[in-house]
Amino acid sequence: MFFFEALPLTTWLVVIGFLVGLIVLNEVARINKWFGIALFIVLPAILTVLVWPNTAVEGSGAGTWFQWAKVYSSLAGAIGFMAIIYIPKLQKNKIALCFPPFILAINILEAVIRDFQLYNAYGFVDGYWTVGGPWNIVNGIAGILNILTICGWFGIIVNNKRKHFKSMVWPDMLWFWIIAYDLWNFAYVYNSVSDRAMYSGVVLLLACTIPAFLRGKGAWLQHRAQTLALMMMFTMTFPQFFTDSAFTVASTHNPTAHWLISGLALVFNVAVAVYQVYTIRKKRLNPLKDELYTDHKEYAKNLKANGFELTESGEKKLVE
Repeated sequence: MFFFEALPLTTWLVVIGFLVGLIVLNEVARINKWFGIALFIVLPAILTVLVWPNTAVEGSGAGTWFQWAKVYSSLAGAIGFMAIIYIPKLQKNKIALCFPPFILAINILEAVIRDFQLYNAYGFVDGYWTVGGPWNIVNGIAGILNILTICGWFGIIVNNKRKHFKSMVWPDMLWFWIIAYDLWNFAYVYNSVSDRAMYSGVVLLLACTIPAFLRGKGAWLQHRAQTLALMMMFTMTFPQFFTDSAFTVASTHNPTAHWLISGLALVFNVAVAVYQVYTIRKKRLNPLKDELYTDHKEYAKNLKANGFELTESGEKKLVE
């Protein structure tokens, strides 16, 4: 394979099992509030005290400032989004609605900083073989663009009335931004922790993107926060799984692969930024206050999938 060494069938089965497990746990957490609380509040509290001080240590691949920051920022996202879903007052509070884009931007910024830090790296860095190069800078720029193109957060709505799942719906977060994020994030993981890139890159991104394109339309950020939190907790608990186990997926550490995915991430994020600027200028919108894509068919699909419709006055109405 181009990005990874060839995998035996047993490893492919584990990879697929990992993907299915993340999707199922995410869905169950959306269905049941108490399961979500147990998964994202009670369990990490126990692990913080009893497990992670012994597993996420120096040289383990998880004992770095970035890993510790990432696990708690992802948990903050998952918990914060649950609060928005289950506390009605927060759903109309503009300060509360700034939390989702803020925590998303912080998570991206953490990775951008890490990409820049690894520009001159070569050899083992924090337990992972790392090949730094110009691709780190290229992808870091893509990440900055990804932050700048976050839009429409004051349009976030909550669907907690349906029987089957509870969703924080961000209708202005459309497929092209999600794909731009996915490309950037996979490039980041491949650049910084290459031998984790199958699980923490391909699998983890599919675990939030598949639901966002199917049953959980409009709720990509909720899927992302919950699956990322689950992956980070697993990483902190079993750091050797990714680097020294029978199911490790080794990167090829191919500079051409680094260039390809980082370059693709930059090109796609530039395209999204150009389209966004065009939309803002054409419609004379304020990107800090307005939703940009309300006339886009995918925007309408995000609303319809969650039982909402856009009224003539521009309000979102729950119709089911």
